[in-house]
Amino acid sequence: MPINISQLEQDEHFMREALKEAQKAFDADEVPVGAVIICDGKIIARAHNLSERLTDSTAHAEMQAFTSAASFLGGKYLKECILYVTIEPCPMCAGASFWTQLGKIVYGAKDAKRGYSILSEKIIHPKTKIVSGILEDECSKLMKEFFKKKR
Repeated sequence: MPINISQLEQDEHFMREALKEAQKAFDADEVPVGAVIICDGKIIARAHNLSERLTDSTAHAEMQAFTSAASFLGGKYLKECILYVTIEPCPMCAGASFWTQLGKIVYGAKDAKRGYSILSEKIIHPKTKIVSGILEDECSKLMKEFFKKKR
């Protein structure tokens, strides 16, 4: 008999995986954002910010995850996939998610300064579902700790 796991339990499980990626970024002195992409209930991509390491301001966790997932699937569209990311995507990453036609985005904490929603919700593909606030406290805590350490 199959196990019936609730949507919230699934979202929390995969957000914990994204938090593991964010911790890797934190440990590498990168802004601690982590992402995983799942398809058919399995993680097909894991990523964290690499902007400092690659000296590339576009090397955000989401961008790295999109590239990895597209490579894994052998195509540029991620219609059946879910992105779990610890912080609300910035406009660049939201725009990239539009072009991938991502099925769903689940994020932890809002980004009141740089999140896509400060500009427009229309940056996201109209068919992409959005869920926010999953493990929000844990996700924001890591960011606050990182920036406190920087000051």
